[in-house]
Amino acid sequence: MTVPISIKWHAEKLAILNQQKLPTEIHYLTLETIEDVYDAIVTLKVRGAPAIGITAAYGLAFGANRHKTANLKEFYQLLQEDSRYLAGTRPTAVNLFWALERLMKAVKNANTVNHAKTILIEEAKRIHEEDEATCRLIGEYGLELLKTAQNVMTICNAGSIATAKYGTALAPFHLGAERGKQFCVFACETRPVLQGSRLTVWELQQSGVDATLITDSMAAHTIQSKQIEAIIVGADRIAANGDTANKIGTLGLAILANAFDIPFYVAAPSSTFDLTIASGTEIPIEERKAEEVTHLGDIRIAPENTKVFNPAFDVTPAKYITAIITEKGILYPNYQENIKSLIGSQIGVKIGL
Repeated sequence: MTVPISIKWHAEKLAILNQQKLPTEIHYLTLETIEDVYDAIVTLKVRGAPAIGITAAYGLAFGANRHKTANLKEFYQLLQEDSRYLAGTRPTAVNLFWALERLMKAVKNANTVNHAKTILIEEAKRIHEEDEATCRLIGEYGLELLKTAQNVMTICNAGSIATAKYGTALAPFHLGAERGKQFCVFACETRPVLQGSRLTVWELQQSGVDATLITDSMAAHTIQSKQIEAIIVGADRIAANGDTANKIGTLGLAILANAFDIPFYVAAPSSTFDLTIASGTEIPIEERKAEEVTHLGDIRIAPENTKVFNPAFDVTPAKYITAIITEKGILYPNYQENIKSLIGSQIGVKIGL
C-alpha cells in the first residue's frame, strides 16, 4: 500500500495524475504548454488548492520558455499576462494566486531573460518540494489532535492527490497507516463531480485506510449512529478572522459537529490564508455548470430546462471551527489574533480576481 502522487516533475516535464479518469483508470497526463495547464485546472484534471498552485507555478515557468525576447522588461510584461491568464482558471482557491505571485516576485531578481527563466523553474520546484514537507507536518499535528479518535468524517478530497503528497485533512490518515494506527474514515461523496467517492475513497484505499462512503445527506445520521468522534476538512481560502471556504457541504458538517458536540478541524497550509480579506464574506464562490447536477456523466437525470444552483464552495464561520491545523502549528480561537501571530503578514492575492 502506498500514498498516491498527483504531480511529477521529471526530465524537465510535468506530469499530473488525471483525476477525471479516477477511480477506474490511473493515467498520468503530460502537460507541455501553458494552455495545457489552463485546461487541466479548469476541467479538474488537477484539483485541490495546493496542487493547483504547484501546477500553475510549473505552467508559468515552462510557459515562459516560449517568449523569445531578450528584453527583460518586455519579458516581465509577457509573464504578467501569462500570470493573469492562469489566475483566471478558478476563483476561490488562494494557493493559485499565492504561487503565481511568488514566482512574479522571485523573477524580479533576474539579471537576464535566461536567468529569469531559470529562477522561475527553480521557484516552482521549490514550491513543489515545500508542499510535501508542509503536508507531512500538518499530518503530524493532525495525529496529535486525533490521537484518541478512530471514527472520523471528512468531505471533498483534501488528500495526497490534492497536494504534493499526504494532503492536508487526509494527511493524518496516511501517516497513521504508515505507522500502524488505523482510522475508520467516513467520506462524504461530495459535489461537484463526486470527489469524495471517486477520489477520497480511492486514495485512502491505496494507503490501506479503512474508508466508508456515504452520501452528503447521510452525514447527520452517520455521526449519530456510527459514533463519529471528529470531523476534519481541508480549505481553499481562510480569511483573517478564521472564516474558511471549502467544498460545498462543509458548512453543514460544521453545524452538525456543533450540534453533536464533536470537534471540527480545518487542515491547511499557511499559503491558504488570505490576510488581505477580513472575513469569509469577501471570498469569491465559484459556481459551476448546471450539467454537473442535471447529468451523471452523459446521462440526464433531471428534466429539461431545470434551473440549477451549483456553488462549488461554501464558507464556514470561524465560530464553528475547533482548531485550524497548519504546518506552523495548531491554531485555536481567538483566530483573529492567533492567525496574525502564527501566520504573519500574507502576500496580496487579489491577482486575477
